Amino acid sequence: MARKLDVGVQMDPLEGIDINGDSTFALMLEAQARGYNLFVYGVESLALTEGAHTPGRGRTSRVTASVRPVSVQREKGDHARFGAAVRRDLGDMDVILMRQDPPFDMAYITATHLLEHIHGTGPGRALVVNDPRSVRDSPEKLLVTHYPELMPPTLVTWDVAEIRAFRARWRDIIVKPLFGNGGSGVFRIREDDQNLNALLEMHFARSREPLMIQRYEPAVRAGDKRIILADGKPIGAINRVPAEGEARSNMHVGGVAQKVDLTPRDREICETIGPMLREKGLIFVGIDVIGDWLTEINVTSPTGLQELARFDGVNPAGLLWDCIEARLSAG
Repeated sequence: MARKLDVGVQMDPLEGIDINGDSTFALMLEAQARGYNLFVYGVESLALTEGAHTPGRGRTSRVTASVRPVSVQREKGDHARFGAAVRRDLGDMDVILMRQDPPFDMAYITATHLLEHIHGTGPGRALVVNDPRSVRDSPEKLLVTHYPELMPPTLVTWDVAEIRAFRARWRDIIVKPLFGNGGSGVFRIREDDQNLNALLEMHFARSREPLMIQRYEPAVRAGDKRIILADGKPIGAINRVPAEGEARSNMHVGGVAQKVDLTPRDREICETIGPMLREKGLIFVGIDVIGDWLTEINVTSPTGLQELARFDGVNPAGLLWDCIEARLSAG
């Protein structure tokens, strides 16, 4: 794409990121290398003005944010240099990267509603990656339930009796909050574990949300594979191996990333879900596979680009920007 793009990045504070692990930073470095103009803003600065008059477009909905122009470099302690903040109509951007971290709560959902007003291509529109409506309609742990043939045995419920029956059948289970992230609140409960009732009481005392329960897969000791898909096509994977004595493989809780190749089963999973991801405008997706089973489809703020680049020598951020440019060119 010959023209220079204006790219807005909706993210948590850029000042505090890990420049050697953050996928948003990798996307920003690649965008800058392509000559794009970068702007960052926090979700808390979003504003919707309904029925505003826009020159040349009549009365429209305007979504604005307090954006800062920024340049980035891989230099610890001096990785971002900002210009002065200015309130700007996000519909005048070419691309918006929605990259703030979950939790997937009402604040997150509200942001998708606001961005939906400007998502698209053409005048007054910006291509939001990923499509905000599809993100809202595709919670990671629920989207995967549309593919039961790819999943381990799974239960989503508020019903304590159903949870007890599920453990009685499968004996060794994983209990996790439906809208959690980064491995937070995930527990392994074995057949003889007497803490299940206390855990359920604690969860339902502070939350109205159901839980997801899955059969524990011993294959996780060999790793929980994160496969990165760009517009529905796999571009590589990393293996996340749990720390000793830990049931969770997330790197936030001590999981170690390792190089890994895609298996025929991995490719089968990607080919099954790929058309759906493309149709929904879910351009940057990270799926989690344990053994032969798909456990999550991550669409909110996937990670793993920098690890994949180090292990495979590919440029995953570049491949994602190629897909974004293709979407813009197609209109």
